[in-house]
Amino acid sequence: MKLITENDIESIALNYLEQLGYKLLHGPDISPDGEHPERKYNEVVLVTRLRDAIDKLNPDIPFEAREDALKKVLRAESPALIANNETIHRYVTEGIDIEYRTESGIKGDKLYLVDFKNPEHNEFVAVNQFTIIESANNKRPDIVLFVNGLPLVVIELKNATDESATIKTAFNQLQTYKSLIPSLFQYNALLIASDGWDAKSGTLTSEWTRFMS
Repeated sequence: MKLITENDIESIALNYLEQLGYKLLHGPDISPDGEHPERKYNEVVLVTRLRDAIDKLNPDIPFEAREDALKKVLRAESPALIANNETIHRYVTEGIDIEYRTESGIKGDKLYLVDFKNPEHNEFVAVNQFTIIESANNKRPDIVLFVNGLPLVVIELKNATDESATIKTAFNQLQTYKSLIPSLFQYNALLIASDGWDAKSGTLTSEWTRFMS
């Protein structure tokens, strides 16, 4: 009888995500030394995809204003992770306030990162084995889900056939990631821990008791 491995559980999860419409990318392939590099190891946002989404969703906004909005998204405004996470959440859900010069003067407007009214206008990408190096810490979450280049969901998987690898173990691993690679989590909207049999989800500030099936 073939034993189920953690890699098998990851493959099953990726297959489900693909059926839901996610494009699958292998983390090493888009790394700096991969076949199709898209990022440096210290970059958690897929910047080209985010810029393309901003351009697509905001065609009437001048280029300079779109670039200023992109810089806002990529820049950490506070040393506090939760404060940065709240800022990004507001950008994603409410849009970014921008200003730009017109012939009649300065105009205020909104720039949007996600099209909630037309989900098909967004890009959904699932990346497995997404290596991040931050402050000499080298970590690799199992699966990261990106919407328009933003890493909004982190999934940590364990093997249900391994008695020492539980959902609680996966939860603890997520807490370690939050401590060692916090730049990833300033964009986070949802954390998922699973052993391949059950799954629990919570937010950045959720204690274990608040992670729900």
